Amino acid sequence: MILLVGVPNEGPLARVQAALEAIGAPHVLFDQSVFGTELELRGEAGRLEGVLRAPGGTEVPVAAFRAAYTRMLDHTRLPAYGPAPPAQRAAADGSNAALSTCLELLPGLVLNRAAAMASNRSKPYQLALIRRMGFGVPATLVTNDPELVCAFRARHGRVVFKSASAVRSIVTELDDAGITRLAAIRACPVQFQELVEGLDVRVHVVGERVFATACDSPVVDYRYADGAARLAPFDLPEETAARCVALAQSLELPLAGIDLKRRRDGSWVCFEVNPSPGFSWFEAATGQPIAAAIAALLASA
Repeated sequence: MILLVGVPNEGPLARVQAALEAIGAPHVLFDQSVFGTELELRGEAGRLEGVLRAPGGTEVPVAAFRAAYTRMLDHTRLPAYGPAPPAQRAAADGSNAALSTCLELLPGLVLNRAAAMASNRSKPYQLALIRRMGFGVPATLVTNDPELVCAFRARHGRVVFKSASAVRSIVTELDDAGITRLAAIRACPVQFQELVEGLDVRVHVVGERVFATACDSPVVDYRYADGAARLAPFDLPEETAARCVALAQSLELPLAGIDLKRRRDGSWVCFEVNPSPGFSWFEAATGQPIAAAIAALLASA
């Protein structure tokens, strides 16, 4: 039995569930968007025990789960949570806490465990791990000192800034107008990097399979190109593909989204590793069978 976690109409989860149904792989969904899904958990003598109860009378013992795919959200921010009675919110709190524990301790394959995903909470730390695996990384400065930023920009010419944590941000070039606002960073350190020119390539690693997508865009951050980004399957060199798999494995991430840039001289730079990639946009644009690969990996467990 495969455990799915999240909201059923969320793109990646919906695609993986459909792929599991297509191959007849048994699975059950912990739907965070509705009340009534409950998880009771207990551990005795090193064993994880408990039962998942879903609306409609479905009950599955935790011991039956051999694999899990999670797109777990903060349930307290979902629409149904706020207006719910206190007793229902308390029950949801307990079940979601039990779910978090279950995903960490569950034997078998979990895509992905929170402990492994934690490396993404500090981008500078993750960059050090990426460099250790042999990838080039962009020159990076994390600071709240405007003078250091000005010196960094003078040294590298074009510079971008973005979040230093797992909080999603829009990668933005530091222009002259941005320089005039640098005093604001004294309140919170910001990550600055050299602007690396070349072709953006998103690589999805699923186990030992690799799906690479070229992202051609007129803006710095292709995710926010307002429909102007062009995505196409990309033939990644074997050595680079193998290094992506090795990088994901070193981070204990069976599923990963790796952001690369191919410089004009053919060399590669790695920016980060997304431990919970929203692959559905890439799959819809290119037809690459990423969800089917994830389903096959889960079923193989």
